[in-house]
This record gives sequence, C-alpha cells and structure tokens, in this order.
Amino acid sequence: MRKLFATFSMTALVVLLAGASVNLPAGAANAPANAYCYIGWPNNGQVLEANKPFRVWFGLRHMGVAPKGVAIANTGHHHLLIDTDLPPAGQPIPNDRNHLHYGAGETETTIELPPGKHTLQLLMGDENHVPHTPPVTSKKITITVK
Repeated sequence: MRKLFATFSMTALVVLLAGASVNLPAGAANAPANAYCYIGWPNNGQVLEANKPFRVWFGLRHMGVAPKGVAIANTGHHHLLIDTDLPPAGQPIPNDRNHLHYGAGETETTIELPPGKHTLQLLMGDENHVPHTPPVTSKKITITVK
C-alpha cells in the first residue's frame, strides 16, 4: 500500500510539473483556506485620469494560475469585478462589462472607466469560471476617475 501511494504521488507530481491537465471530479474546485488574491495596482483611493486607459495588475498567494478549461488542483484564473458585488457561489461567474474574465491566465490588464467613483475586486474561478470553495477574493477597492 505504501509503495502504491508513493508511486501514485510521484506520477501526479510529474504530471503537474509537466503542466498537463489532471481531470478532477466534479465539484472539486476547492481552494486552500489561506489562498487570497489582491490588486497590486491601482491602490485603494487612487485618483486616475479620465479618458485614459490604466493598468490593473493582479496578485495571488497560496494558489497557482491556470487557464480556463485546465483542471489542476489549487489553481484558477482571475475575474475582475467592476462596480458590482460578488456573484452567487456555486454558479459560473457572469461574463459582462462588470465581470471581466482573464481565462488565458493573465495577471494584468488595461481598462478605461468613465469619470466617477468605481469599485474593483478580484475573484478567482476554476476551469469552468465557478468560484472556488472557499471563494478566493481580493479586498474591494475604490478608485476615482477624474
């Protein structure tokens, strides 16, 4: 039994290191309890110029980034929520102007927002755009575009 477990573990490690997809059972989009993501730029309270695109970069701790459709344990991809609250748990994250998907595994983007106050928040989604359990989110920040 011990040798079988060691062989399986080494095989799984080789598959993960090779970047291959491992099919997890349905509903297995679990995240480590200490995982979180964050917005590295802009900062909370930042004032940005109107009519000018700005960069938003994403950070992630205690998990990895994988593109949509790739099922590897403890990975997911970013979704940027603009001027909205977190979507319902257990359902795919909407794909609209308030829920931007970064399914290729991007860790930054450039956006342009109209003048006014805006909120930004990150939410990780699994290979099917469903939030992990527990949800992996950033703090919601507020920026002002003038």
